[in-house]
Amino acid sequence: MTVHHLNQLLLVCSLVLLVAVAAVRISSRSGLPSLLVYLGIGVAMGQDGVGGIQFDNAELTQVFGYAALVVILAEGGLGTKWKDIKPALPAASSLALVGVAVSVGVTATAAHYLIDLEWRQALIVGAVVSSTDAAAVFSVLRKVPLPARLTGMLEAESGFNDAPVVILVVAFSTAGPVEHWYALIGKIILELAIGAAIGLAVGFVGSYGLRHVALPASGLYPIAVMAITVMAYAGGALAHGSGFLAVYLAAMVLGNQKLPHWPATRGFADGLGWIAQIGMFVLLGLLVTPHELEDDFWPALAIGLVLTAVARPLSVVVALLPFRLPWREQVLMSWAGLRGAVPIILATIPMVSGIEESRRIFNIVFILVVVYTLVQGPTLPWLGRKLRLDKSAAEAADLGIESAPLERLRGHLLSVAIPEGSKMHGVEINELRLPPGAAVTLVVRDGESFVPLPTTILQRGDELLVVATDPVRDAAERRLRAVGQGGKLAGWLGTGGNGTS
Repeated sequence: MTVHHLNQLLLVCSLVLLVAVAAVRISSRSGLPSLLVYLGIGVAMGQDGVGGIQFDNAELTQVFGYAALVVILAEGGLGTKWKDIKPALPAASSLALVGVAVSVGVTATAAHYLIDLEWRQALIVGAVVSSTDAAAVFSVLRKVPLPARLTGMLEAESGFNDAPVVILVVAFSTAGPVEHWYALIGKIILELAIGAAIGLAVGFVGSYGLRHVALPASGLYPIAVMAITVMAYAGGALAHGSGFLAVYLAAMVLGNQKLPHWPATRGFADGLGWIAQIGMFVLLGLLVTPHELEDDFWPALAIGLVLTAVARPLSVVVALLPFRLPWREQVLMSWAGLRGAVPIILATIPMVSGIEESRRIFNIVFILVVVYTLVQGPTLPWLGRKLRLDKSAAEAADLGIESAPLERLRGHLLSVAIPEGSKMHGVEINELRLPPGAAVTLVVRDGESFVPLPTTILQRGDELLVVATDPVRDAAERRLRAVGQGGKLAGWLGTGGNGTS
């Protein structure tokens, strides 16, 4: 490749990226998962579109898709709050195991009898489309005002169910007889256990190191966090465990620790996640040959209808039977099983393995994902309102607290942003009741900074600089968050965080 060709490639890539970034606004305002916009860009650049690019490398697409999925799962895990997801863990685990099994069985049966696929191909289709997509779920649910329990359950399910589905697709796509069902179940449980153990271990060790080692530049913290999550994936995969579960759990552990420069890390991970989504979806769009889709359009709609109207609701009912969820929540869970890039990526596995009719499987999955995501994504907020499951009142906004370690001084500098809706508005400095060893040293208001008095009244939009010694750093942050949620009487009216523990 010459320098001139490299310059042309960089120009095309930058233009695609700019168009894709501009399309983010369309998807965010409409509630539509961004995958449809980016897939459209890829299709438009492909051999049947204006770009005319000839691309049919399924193996490269699979490798890049796996790498992008690691970044997307890491970004999702970093933004998952433990308090929201903790109550949902048992139900999400059941959905990822029992729910997937039910969905695979029902969908595969439909694919075999409705469109006359052989059982191996039917099982591959059933397994591929039984995984809810992390990117689609994260992008839609965080803009839909649903109760935290439901959001946590759906996010955890999307993070957990990739692992068993990947194992099933690989097993069904391997030449020779398929393993017995009990052997597959044992393999799934073992890989999940290994991945979970490695992910949690890497997350806790990594967070301990980041909290106790001062890096020479603040920009290194986001890179270190992402490197730790990728290390969790690699460790899980090399140990023959679930790398996807490992990276999600490691990221979730890191995201719930009080790490230095956290807002900057979240912003970096969010941007990296968008780039991964854009690249992955555009590449998947390039792999599609639109003129080949016509023959598989109606079979895909038929399988998608069974999946959406029968397999997903039945899997939700069976998997959540021990948890006795109200019927309205089960209806929403059934409709919110969003598919996205993950099923399309998994559909490349039988193509790489040389399975018969693998191209048809890919086309069916592609059509199914596009059509039913187009239907489900925008209608999810409407269904939440109809079922009266949308949040009726705005929750108090959490504080944005960024910490920079002062290693030589054995202290920490906390940067606290007071958002709209915070109950810290109207609180005097002395009413914060910070623990001894912590003090507010500077307030920035309307672009001007000043040293506050004990009677200074805080306002929305203020930024505070709080200095805390190492032993009281955690107690100071707990107290600040408690006041932000409960106001000046936090600790006296049932809100935790009195600053003395």
